[in-house]
Amino acid sequence: MTSQSPRDINASRDIESPVIAKPSETASNIANAQNAKKLFIKTYGCQMNVYDSERMADVLAPIGYMAVDTPDDADLVVLNTCHIREKAAEKVYSELGRVRKMKETKESEGRGEMTVAVAGCVAQAEGEEIMRRAPVVDMVLGPQTYHKLPEMIARVARKQGNVLETEFDTLEKFDELPTTRDPKGFAAFLTIQEGCDKFCTFCVVPYTRGAEVSRPVAQIVAEARDLAKKGVREITLIGQNVNAYMADAPDGSGEEWGLGDLIKHVAKIGGIERLRFTTSHPRDMDDDLIETIGNEPKLMPYLHLPIQAGSDKVLRDMNRGHTYEHYKNLIAKIRAARPDIALSGDFIVGFPGETDLDFEQTMKCVEEIGYGSSFSFKYSIRPGTPGASMPRQVPEEVKSERLKRLQDLLYTQQRNFNHSLIGRTLDILVEGIGRDGGQLFGRSPYLQGTHFDGSDDLIGQVVPVTITGAGRNSLTGDLA
Repeated sequence: MTSQSPRDINASRDIESPVIAKPSETASNIANAQNAKKLFIKTYGCQMNVYDSERMADVLAPIGYMAVDTPDDADLVVLNTCHIREKAAEKVYSELGRVRKMKETKESEGRGEMTVAVAGCVAQAEGEEIMRRAPVVDMVLGPQTYHKLPEMIARVARKQGNVLETEFDTLEKFDELPTTRDPKGFAAFLTIQEGCDKFCTFCVVPYTRGAEVSRPVAQIVAEARDLAKKGVREITLIGQNVNAYMADAPDGSGEEWGLGDLIKHVAKIGGIERLRFTTSHPRDMDDDLIETIGNEPKLMPYLHLPIQAGSDKVLRDMNRGHTYEHYKNLIAKIRAARPDIALSGDFIVGFPGETDLDFEQTMKCVEEIGYGSSFSFKYSIRPGTPGASMPRQVPEEVKSERLKRLQDLLYTQQRNFNHSLIGRTLDILVEGIGRDGGQLFGRSPYLQGTHFDGSDDLIGQVVPVTITGAGRNSLTGDLA
């Protein structure tokens, strides 16, 4: 399980930071119509939620909704929630209290009605409770049902009562979603797999996202081609366990394709210059994928491969299904295949029963492996998971002390890695204008934000930049 966005690798995990859906080009066209309706989506959590929010906007655009930046005057407000962190549901109710006041003000001033929806993993886990506790909510929908939004909105408009949709049918969602998109930049996420069969004892994903399901190759390729036609140059293939991907080969041979086969196929699409994938599980990192990591030039040299802990005892209690030795051997094979690769990892401190010795083994793991970036956080109880009822819960002050020690080490490694890039020339995908006049901003192959001077006509291109400076979170350089 992981929850980070791969667009933000240079910080410890904070999945409660919202991402607001931005207006798209299609939405702007809709805005010119007199009957346009305003859509505000607030996204919490992982890259899957970011993707889902974008697809909700895509699904709603044909029925006249445009995305806006603030909820105050919105006709439809959607909270796309995450259930990973502690007290996630309570934060949703707090946000709904603010939305309720906006709704009451809008309607009392005669500016029309506001429909309120809660989506995502909190909705999946606590849908009926949300309906009971928050009368302001008109619709509750799980992450596998947002393709039904137009139908749900119609039912609310007909005053048929509040609507709850939390049934699992991932394949139906894949089939119903359009393969055309309205990308908002030169890099895009593309979901290829959802759900998880691993049942780590700390994680709610198997209960909120369901079992592992892989998307058909033809759908993925159609969506990737559409993105390329609209100017996207970098695609990140995403899934809860993305390297568990397995689908029928598109040639009708009856063979099955894994993630390595899919990456090689998508890499042939014209216009796509860079590929990434996240998030992987060590149990699904096979030799074919490692070979692809080594041989596919469009695949960026950055791998997010969570281990969570360095102690075999803790890994066993977490039900991770692998040992530290297995993980270390995987890393050795991957580095042999791709010597320039940088690693990112997830770490949990203070899992129930974690001793001082267990924690020191995690510190040793970090020292031995070496990470270019990381996400680390304290264990928090997730109701309904096996970890919630485990004995020997670790005191909060012990978790905090361990987290600080771990993050100090991880941040030192991250700074050292960034400084090791000084003097190298890296290919940077230019995403926009930088903070200062004449400055551009882009992403390195290792995902650091990179600033350098250049003209606006370079935006959307991949250009060589010689790195001249490095901080913990970003790089600076000169056009080569």
